[in-house]
Amino acid sequence: MLYGNGYAGLVMSLVASSMLVYGFDTPEIADFKLYWWTAISLVIAVRFVDAIVWQKTVQFTDFDGCKAVYRFTFGTVLTALLWSAYCLFTFPFTNTIELAFNIIVVSAMAGGSATVLAAYKPGAMLYVFILLFPFSIALLLSAEFYEYVLGILGLSFCGIMLITSRKAADFTAQAITLKNENAVLVGHMEEEVDQRTAQIYELSNIDPLTGLYNRKAFLANLRKHIHHASEQKTFALLFIDLDGFKKINDTIGHETGDLVLKQTSERLQHNCPDQQLLCRWGGDEFLVGLDDANEASAVSLAKKLIHKISDAYVFENNRLTIGATIGIAFYPLHASDENTLIQLADTAMYYQKKLSPSTAGVFSADLGHQLSREQYLKDALFDAIEKQQLRLVFQPIVDSISHQPVAFEALLRWHLNGEDIPPYEFIKIAEQYGQIRRIGAWVLHEACLTAKGWQSQQQASVSVNVSVTQLQDPDFIDMVDDVIEQSQLNPSRLHIEITESVFAADKDILLNKIAHLQNRGIQVSIDDFGTEYSSLAVIQELGANIVKIDRSFISNIDTNGTPIISAVLEIAKAFGYAVVAEGIECKSQADKLEAMGVHYLQGFYFAKPMESEQLAQYMVNNLNSG
Repeated sequence: MLYGNGYAGLVMSLVASSMLVYGFDTPEIADFKLYWWTAISLVIAVRFVDAIVWQKTVQFTDFDGCKAVYRFTFGTVLTALLWSAYCLFTFPFTNTIELAFNIIVVSAMAGGSATVLAAYKPGAMLYVFILLFPFSIALLLSAEFYEYVLGILGLSFCGIMLITSRKAADFTAQAITLKNENAVLVGHMEEEVDQRTAQIYELSNIDPLTGLYNRKAFLANLRKHIHHASEQKTFALLFIDLDGFKKINDTIGHETGDLVLKQTSERLQHNCPDQQLLCRWGGDEFLVGLDDANEASAVSLAKKLIHKISDAYVFENNRLTIGATIGIAFYPLHASDENTLIQLADTAMYYQKKLSPSTAGVFSADLGHQLSREQYLKDALFDAIEKQQLRLVFQPIVDSISHQPVAFEALLRWHLNGEDIPPYEFIKIAEQYGQIRRIGAWVLHEACLTAKGWQSQQQASVSVNVSVTQLQDPDFIDMVDDVIEQSQLNPSRLHIEITESVFAADKDILLNKIAHLQNRGIQVSIDDFGTEYSSLAVIQELGANIVKIDRSFISNIDTNGTPIISAVLEIAKAFGYAVVAEGIECKSQADKLEAMGVHYLQGFYFAKPMESEQLAQYMVNNLNSG
């Protein structure tokens, strides 16, 4: 393009230079004009010959394009320098008409260069600058006002032409690139189509926020790596979940959350060996794949990533910190396909987050069985009430002197597909997955109905355990009122048992609810006293009716348990609370507790938890009907 367009420029330069030299009579510089015209004519002639040689002998050969461009540009710049020298040297000697003609000529050549020299941006812009800038500065320094104005116009035109030259050159470069790409595409159609299809595929599979691969692209890459993995080498998958990210979104805003995700992705990119196996899985979850990795190397990288992610994030005036929990699974040890591998790594992460957040854990068969059972129990618990799988058993609480029962603690049991699921296993699942409120309401309702039907002893109370989740329910008091009304049980015969751990939550709200219960005549017991929250602070603020000494102190009554039991009795006596000792296993424990002044006893020594039929017979045998 440079050589093809160059002919017009050379002819224009020759015609314009001849008109300036021979069209204006300036005796003072006649010799200079002649020498200058000779010099520029020679330069034009050489450039003309160079253009012919290039077109005839070089154009269709394997030539060095850079050298050709530099050679052409050298000739162009030399021509511009001659024009600039002519304008600067003749400026003091020219009249107004000749000066105007000079300006018109160089401006026209500068304007034409935007098109003629568009194939090489540096040459085009340099040509414009040399033609107009020095001459315009000289005019600005002139004492004549009209020349000063011409200088301003010249500088303005110089700036405009520089911008125009740059844009024209950029457009030309893009056109040349597109032309060449199309030429290559025609010559290598199948190869180029495949490459372009791959580029489109890649672009359509990039997460727009972080620039990492999304699920679709990552799964495709992961599948390839797994299929190429040998039996002798393992492949590790790291499932990363950010700790504390939701709080940032909720309190500071999603814009800041997006910034955290971007920086997290950058930290992962800087510290992960293979960018093809790194993706944003969704939300605040990321996946990292490792070829030829054993457990030691995978755990080592996981710890490194946790450390990097845990560094502070600084945005304007915000300094934020988050953590990361990572689960790790291996192919082929744990899974034989990509989807199962991701699921197991997610499982390991989920378990690790519950066990110890901001650490790394490796999937194991035991973990798989444990979580599989948890899922099984969670699903079954959802409709356990409707399927009548839940039932209550009752354990008596007896007077320490007469050993006659004064109350019965309602204990929940679950029979599922021929298996009795222990409470310690399913209660925590019910709490974790939001089933405890519904199940707790059922337990309270069934316990009150059962107690109302105790004919042989109308004064015996029923004791029901209530969790912190139930107490936090805004409708808890209303639910208790409904149960009392439906069962027609005297509220004084209902005991609500709570553990000290409830006061680690919002203590004021919980104390208020407990006060409402006591105002209705319902008695409140503190279960497992002395093992959880600050006991003295609780017993000082809570107007409880009963404290239950935890079984761990009873089992150590012959060693260091006695001083603690004595201390609890003294505190309870000072506040007017009754005391129940639970976990009585033998007669000697019962005798010692009676001698120490404990009011009530509970444990296997007196009776194990009983089904309804056993309970009826127990009442007949052990309760005074009057």
